[in-house]
Amino acid sequence: MTKQSSDTIRISVRNLVEFIFRSGDIDNRRSGAKEKQAMEAGSRLHRKIQKQMGSSYESEVTLRHTVKRAQFGILIEGRADGIFSEKTKIFMEKAAAFENKKKKAPDEKSEAFSAEIEEIQESFSITETEEAQQKFPKKIFVVDEIKGIYRDPRKLKEAVLVHKAQALCYAYIYALQNGQQLMGVQMTYSHLETEEIRRFYEVYTFEELEKWFEALICEYERWAQLEIRQHREMCESLQGMEFPFPYRPGQRKLAVSVYRSIEQKGELFIQAPTGIGKTMSVLFPALKAMGEEFAERVFYLTAKTITRTVAQEAFDILRRQGLKIHSVTITARDKICPQEVCSCNPEGCPYAKGHFDRVNEAVFDMISHEECMERENILEYAKKHHVCPFELNLDLTLWSQGIICDYNYVFDPNVYLRRFFGDSVQGKYLFLVDEAHNLPDRAREMYSAALVKEDVLKTEKLMKETTDLFIMDSAEAVRAAGRSIRALRALNKKLLSLKKETEKVMLLEEIEDLYDLTLRAQEAISSFLEETTNNAAQELLDFFFALRHFNAICEILDSSYVPYCSVEKGLFQVKLLCANPAVNVHNCIGRAVSTVFFSATMLPMHYYRELLTTEKNAFAIYVDSPFDKNRRLLAVAEDVTSRYTMRNPIQYHRILDYITQVTAARTGNYMVFFPSYQYMMEVTAVYEEMYGKDEARRPFLLLLQEQGMNEAGRDAFLEKFSQETTDAQGKELSLVGFCVIGGIFSEGIDLTGERLIGVLVVGTGLAQISTEGELLRGYFEKNGRPGYDYAYRFPGINKVFQAAGRVIRTAEDEGVVILLDNRMLLENHVKLFPMDWDNYQAVRQNTIGKLTEAFWNRES
Repeated sequence: MTKQSSDTIRISVRNLVEFIFRSGDIDNRRSGAKEKQAMEAGSRLHRKIQKQMGSSYESEVTLRHTVKRAQFGILIEGRADGIFSEKTKIFMEKAAAFENKKKKAPDEKSEAFSAEIEEIQESFSITETEEAQQKFPKKIFVVDEIKGIYRDPRKLKEAVLVHKAQALCYAYIYALQNGQQLMGVQMTYSHLETEEIRRFYEVYTFEELEKWFEALICEYERWAQLEIRQHREMCESLQGMEFPFPYRPGQRKLAVSVYRSIEQKGELFIQAPTGIGKTMSVLFPALKAMGEEFAERVFYLTAKTITRTVAQEAFDILRRQGLKIHSVTITARDKICPQEVCSCNPEGCPYAKGHFDRVNEAVFDMISHEECMERENILEYAKKHHVCPFELNLDLTLWSQGIICDYNYVFDPNVYLRRFFGDSVQGKYLFLVDEAHNLPDRAREMYSAALVKEDVLKTEKLMKETTDLFIMDSAEAVRAAGRSIRALRALNKKLLSLKKETEKVMLLEEIEDLYDLTLRAQEAISSFLEETTNNAAQELLDFFFALRHFNAICEILDSSYVPYCSVEKGLFQVKLLCANPAVNVHNCIGRAVSTVFFSATMLPMHYYRELLTTEKNAFAIYVDSPFDKNRRLLAVAEDVTSRYTMRNPIQYHRILDYITQVTAARTGNYMVFFPSYQYMMEVTAVYEEMYGKDEARRPFLLLLQEQGMNEAGRDAFLEKFSQETTDAQGKELSLVGFCVIGGIFSEGIDLTGERLIGVLVVGTGLAQISTEGELLRGYFEKNGRPGYDYAYRFPGINKVFQAAGRVIRTAEDEGVVILLDNRMLLENHVKLFPMDWDNYQAVRQNTIGKLTEAFWNRES
């Protein structure tokens, strides 16, 4: 549901009928894969059917109608698949079917056949009577709703209620606006593989349509009233609201720039230092713009859980200032599911059974009593109403003006919120993209796809086993399994031929032949999944999803991609590498009125603009640091390197000596970031060898980041930085956390004051030379860009900036930042430093101790 103005709600026809008429269970065995696949393949089939319908058939007809109520209106809109006109003898198709039936089986005596003939004959002959000729006009308009399905259309006994309801809405609106007293409603179901068609046809008087539509609106009216009240309360609370804190230097400039960008419906890139208060400086003007009707909903998009928490706190601060707003944080399914194993079907989960019968009441209850909706209270209401908390979480977004979520709910082609972005209706949304330096890599991953030959073989074998195991399954399922096996065999043969041509890496000039085979395999497996009465193996579903994604990327393949084959670690793959995700990201942000990208480390700015938008006029601002540079020591080591060829015990001992001298200058909490987990453990091994188990000799207490740390482990790690650190004799020691650069502790954590007083960064953040890195390098060089910078240097140095930003979070903080790699002193790195890094100093092993001591003793 979306707002159009202060007294009008806008909702798509599809969202309206799905919301009102949904019922039954959640069942990922009979939905999910099929629905998404049918949606993608169905659009192709739609176009084909529409072209076959002749010149009188008008495709994709936009229809809108506003229902007036005493204090508000409801704008309902959407696109009918087709509208066409026919003479009154609209049952000619049925008549032809009647004649065919008689010719093919003149002696058929079965009751079923006789009943079918009688039905056809009655529907045909009704227009022959004089009464019918008076009742029916010379021409009737018919609304056609097309649905692609994987079920056998012959098994459908009637049109699906939700599908038919869409067509009825369109029929009512068309009849109302064009003075039609009679309307035809045709449901066209077509098998997505065989393209076999079955149609259901009914004729309605305007009075029947009007009565049905009014009942639908009455059912929805209480929800509309709720949304109107929420919107009015939010707008009233925003009037006269002031920024909740005294502006820091640069903060007002930032907030004004955000508001003006939204006002001008533009895109804005912001480079602002850590600690300036970016979250509030961006969120507050966005909400003020919503109060002025520039937008109706704000999406606060993040890459990590910790930044979602910061956004929640910002909303809470504004609520304490008097803001009336409903906000919801989307939690991933596996993190909010109350079951030990996520099994989204009525047999595997008690919350799935009858979920859709109860969920609307759960939503209404929670929206009526809560403004801040997040994991904990969503779980409470889910248990109260016995519904799936994840699906409840998603439904709550429709009734929230603020949505805090991961990037993928907007940008990922497989996960994006179709309730907002999957329909033809465009809402008035704002996208606030936090930590936007993460988005290029995330988007590149979302819009790339890979097909592994060994997975094709494994799936073919699995399908053979499935056929043997399910031999008593339906005949259709067995046939679909056979088609799947043949399609997979043909696909594997093609991949084998490509493998023979590939030594290590081979660029692909075209993929049309491969795409034809992958599409055929996808459609065959889809048919099997639809027909089987048994639960499909998870391995089969995983392969199907990967195959579906591969085909979806094939459809959007363009010059921003590098398709290639490779053989690595014994596996052969075909990968569609999205080298520059700008086009795909820009298509997504086109769904919003305005988008703001912001980060503390979006340097160099032109690099991020080129990878995130195709808009040439996107604005960019650089906000100066408000902090006193004299409260931070920034030094770069001249005599340390982490070059791969120089990784040896000598360098490890030197790094440890730097850490020891820095931490000895002042006891406190420090973090050291290493280029990789392996490097970190090699330095740790040297530390253990030097000091053994003798705690009295250890210069600092060591805390290690573990591989695969979960949230509990992460929180326990960070909690150590709030505790006093002493040895067995009670002597106070420095705490040094060894972490991996680019990992969970290198960004998004906020250790203020004495909780963190120093950061040491080993290396330049550069990724190792790799197949993909070299392909990216070649792509950008081919397009006139510095390939090494785009593929390695820019992403790498950003990780350094992020890690360094863990210290000095507020104006009162002070601390040291030591870069342990002499390559950071090279011109091509120094020129990328933030503006407030102009006071860096070069140091050596024999000067770092005195320098840090002088920094901490400067005031005395």
